[in-house]
Amino acid sequence: GVLAGIFAARASSGFACNLRDGMYENIQTFSFSNIDKYSTAGLVTRMTTDVTNVQNSYQMILRIAVRAPLMLICSMIMCFAIHARLSLIFVAAIVVLSAVLLFIMSHATRIFDVVFRKYDDLNASVQENVSAIRVVKSYVREDYENEKFTRAAQNLYRLFTKAEGILAFNNPAMMLVVYGCILLLSWFGARFVVAGALTTGQLTSMFSYVMSILMSLMMLSMIFVMMTMSAASGRRIAEVLTEVPDMENARNPVKEIPDGRIDFDHVSFAYKAGKGLEGEEREETLTDIDLHIRSGETIGIIGGTGCGKSSLVNLVSRLYDASEGTVRVGGRNVKDYDLEALRNQVAVVLQKNVLFSGTILKNLRWGNENATQEECMEACRQSCADEFINRFPDGYETYLEQGGSNVSGGQKQRLFIVLALIPGPEVVFLDELTTGLDTKARREVWNHLLSLRQKGLTILLTSHFMDEVAILCDRIAILKKGQIIFEGTVDDAVTRSPHDNLEDAYLWFMESEEI
Repeated sequence: GVLAGIFAARASSGFACNLRDGMYENIQTFSFSNIDKYSTAGLVTRMTTDVTNVQNSYQMILRIAVRAPLMLICSMIMCFAIHARLSLIFVAAIVVLSAVLLFIMSHATRIFDVVFRKYDDLNASVQENVSAIRVVKSYVREDYENEKFTRAAQNLYRLFTKAEGILAFNNPAMMLVVYGCILLLSWFGARFVVAGALTTGQLTSMFSYVMSILMSLMMLSMIFVMMTMSAASGRRIAEVLTEVPDMENARNPVKEIPDGRIDFDHVSFAYKAGKGLEGEEREETLTDIDLHIRSGETIGIIGGTGCGKSSLVNLVSRLYDASEGTVRVGGRNVKDYDLEALRNQVAVVLQKNVLFSGTILKNLRWGNENATQEECMEACRQSCADEFINRFPDGYETYLEQGGSNVSGGQKQRLFIVLALIPGPEVVFLDELTTGLDTKARREVWNHLLSLRQKGLTILLTSHFMDEVAILCDRIAILKKGQIIFEGTVDDAVTRSPHDNLEDAYLWFMESEEI
């Protein structure tokens, strides 16, 4: 018994560890469209609560699933060897108990399916509240958030109560079967003894065997109850483990990008309509985009919120695949490239990038884990980021708090740019880079970007600041409702409109019904 407990604990813990590793590794292979099917809270719940449920069930199965059936079968054989007719009592008991367990499992499993989805909602509420705690306190919304969490917890409580109420039938049903068997064995056994068909010793032996049979049934019923609870968790884990990434490398992928040319050949794109759906109904985001960008050119992609700017550029690094048409980098279809090589050569600096807790140097090596300290320092010097890093007492060994909360917004953005440049990309995508920065920080980033233009990189810039676009970009493309309504230089845009500056010209393009 001691050894069974030790090895079952070791095996179940190892199984849980393997499950979590397998899920996490598979999640890393997901494309954005795969990730869109799941919420962050849902993935966290699957890797914690759901795996723990399966682990507990697995441990109980290891300890009982072999011993209990063997005890049951051997005891039944001995009882039938003593008196077959009297042993039919146990067959009837197994049938009754099986019917009760079937009822419990069929009703409780449906509730547990809902319960674990509610766990996702509960975790989402916690995650949202903690990550936005400053906003909550600023607007004095603690009571509202408490009420929201209480409602989620109460929903979980009611569902668990309902499910556990159904599972509670198992114990009384088990007791009914146990004592019913003892009573029937006593009654019919005594009659057989009186009739001379059974000896007192044989009846005593059958009482010993019946206790083994009933203990085995009790243990098996416990397994079925635990399996009922873990079945829903198992299905949720299996969904993540069996999710097939939408994107795969070509059979013989190309690993070198010759230059930074980018071509969109009549490209259309649509997100899948709704999480977990197969994508039959799709919402069109980009329509018939035909855009050609020269190597070393800086182009501004501008347009209103939701017009598809970020979606357009996400197609270049294959974060999503185009629904129709072809996206080419360096003259080749992006689907021909090795995904890792492509994403190393197409650097992305998002508006909401994340700095991880650790030193500045450790964060810079996210771009290339094999980069030497000298290479990181040289990239910072070329990007003028070394001037503020050297002002820190610990320099490149300065510890950054989670999210980079101990550096300014402008400093964070400059670190993100350096991080993207360390792998030596051909294309750099800058998404709303200066949004949320003050004037001084914006100008620091501008100077940083102007230095990048001298390196011959192809730069795609999305921004809502027209002065930024006018200063930094060789050409612009204006998007409206997923379509390009203008492509050309800033001077061309101003000339075509009735205005004398880009900001007013842009508004004219966006408001004009004829374009």
